[in-house]
Amino acid sequence: MYITLISLIAISCTETETITEIVEVEKIVTETVTVTETETVIQNVYVLPEEYSFTRNGISTVYYTGQTARVGMATELKSAMNDTSFTKDQIDTMFASGTGFSDATLDASGKNVRGKTAASPVASATVKPLFDGWIDEFTSVVAPAVVAGTTAASGVAGSYTEADGSRTVKVSAKGFELNQVFSKGLIGALQVDQIVNQYLSFSKLDGAREDNDAGIYGYANDQAENYITKMEHYWDEGFGYLYGLDSQFKSGLGDAATGRDTANLNYYLNKVNSQSNEEGISDKIYKAFIAGRAAIVNKDYTERDIQAGIISAEISKVVGYKAQSYLVDGAEDITNGDWADALHALSEAYGFILGLQFTKDASGNPYMTNDQVNDLLNRLSAGDGGFWDRTADELTAMAAEVATATGLTLP
Repeated sequence: MYITLISLIAISCTETETITEIVEVEKIVTETVTVTETETVIQNVYVLPEEYSFTRNGISTVYYTGQTARVGMATELKSAMNDTSFTKDQIDTMFASGTGFSDATLDASGKNVRGKTAASPVASATVKPLFDGWIDEFTSVVAPAVVAGTTAASGVAGSYTEADGSRTVKVSAKGFELNQVFSKGLIGALQVDQIVNQYLSFSKLDGAREDNDAGIYGYANDQAENYITKMEHYWDEGFGYLYGLDSQFKSGLGDAATGRDTANLNYYLNKVNSQSNEEGISDKIYKAFIAGRAAIVNKDYTERDIQAGIISAEISKVVGYKAQSYLVDGAEDITNGDWADALHALSEAYGFILGLQFTKDASGNPYMTNDQVNDLLNRLSAGDGGFWDRTADELTAMAAEVATATGLTLP
């Protein structure tokens, strides 16, 4: 752009002379241009089914028969660990080999409980031998004492009946009702550990990511052709450890009228769901299983991990609440002089406390480490009399310790 300047110069002479000079000056004009970038975000939108039901080409892709078998085995093992007619070899075979059950389908499943008990590196070396030891103690010490008619007391194995006849327990010298210790221990060391630390863990699921992305089907249900990805099946197996004895198509116990045996995580989840401060926890977990499975189908791994975290944290609450509540129950029973009830409650507490090391809170950490759990269990069973030697004040203090570790408050 150019501007013309006119300069007037007066020169002294006889006549005034006007000289016009034209000067061209270049003016540079800088313009600022604003550029707006548009970012396109592609969202993975999909519709969640109302039930835990997924199909491919009209065929169901959900199955967890192995988990149903193992939870069923745990139920029979609980009964065997209270039956004086069973031998050590019989129960060992049921636990480690997966045969010898009254239900022929369990024998034919090819599964066993011991191989999946405390299978994660969390505490396998210290926990698995406990179950072997309880089988030996029941069949070699407790059962013979009960058959001999020995009345249990501090330091003495046998059977003990409440004064009003309301409960009889078969206990070890330390007051362990071993079928309760065993079965409640399996809730944490088998069911919770397999769900939280195995099948819904990031390492397990993401280890199958490449196949899932590529649509490689590694598993079949009852069809000749594989049509289920590894990641889908891993998620279903986690689902099966909770719902294996109940309905796939609804939360809770499915058919509550069946009164499922108490060697089952879902049974205790239903109890926690009835608490005033946790109403709806069953639906929350069930819906998270649905959302996580749908996310896997749609390769939405961020959402998958969010739902896995929800499931792990909510399931872990069951162990935290029950470990605490049975200590409180035991304290009340001792105060009331109801020792059969107290030994029963403390045996359940012992099993659930064992499970605290297999939990994950909302931050992904266990409520208690293996060392912390072992310290609490040692204090609970300390002395020749074990549970018989405990006071209500001791148990109340232990319950408070669990409450602090879990951040859970009983209603």
